[in-house]
Amino acid sequence: MNAIIRGKPDNLDAIGERFDRARLQRPVFLNSVPKAGTHLIRNILRMFVAPDQHWRREYIQHALLSRSLGAFSLDKPMISWGHMLFSDESAVALRDTRHIVLVRDPYDWVLARARFYLSDEFQGNLNHIKDGGASVEDVIMMMILGAHGRVPDLKDIYAMNAVAWMGSSAVIVRYEDIVENLKDLGSKRAEAFFRQLLADCGLDLPTDWRDRVEAGADRRESRTASENLKVTAEVPAVLSDIHKRVVDFHAPGLRALLGYD
Repeated sequence: MNAIIRGKPDNLDAIGERFDRARLQRPVFLNSVPKAGTHLIRNILRMFVAPDQHWRREYIQHALLSRSLGAFSLDKPMISWGHMLFSDESAVALRDTRHIVLVRDPYDWVLARARFYLSDEFQGNLNHIKDGGASVEDVIMMMILGAHGRVPDLKDIYAMNAVAWMGSSAVIVRYEDIVENLKDLGSKRAEAFFRQLLADCGLDLPTDWRDRVEAGADRRESRTASENLKVTAEVPAVLSDIHKRVVDFHAPGLRALLGYD
């Protein structure tokens, strides 16, 4: 699917200048299920990694893999991000890279995806569903079951962007765990969580880690945060019972496999 994401750039490069950021010894790739909170984990970790080691060219996807191999070079380690589905080519490319895979509860993911597709910021092959072109209930069904010939279904996205990586050396991180620890940054639990996240990236936890996390997690700096989207229709805050049952029918066992039960 070809799409354009509109929105103003963030100010995090300037904000990050106040921190003395560490250098990576191995490349790091922040992979994610699309609409699982990619900007959040990316922006937080940008506050910990030297700016000249940020892969700025693009979000890396399978279709762009051949021109993005420099992001995974051992000779010039970088931190990069994107949505990389599992394949023989991606497994080879990421063999020596520290690999984080961000997932989100499929129930909430359906709604986040619907808001994005219904927003002015998204420009793609489903523009005709905006502004009441299709009912919100039908749009939610498209987010679960896909839109024929236009966008893939939930099961396919999760299978190839998350589940397939679970049997590899990739580290699975849940979006909800990041959010919960952001709400409780003063706790030992949050300290342990972010210490482990940084360790999985090959980094130590600096003494000012809370300031860095708060700076990177500022929702005003995320152009895809829900409050920063101009959504053309009202999407419910919680998935309906019938839509939950459709998710469970379409992808049985998925939520339990990812730790949502």
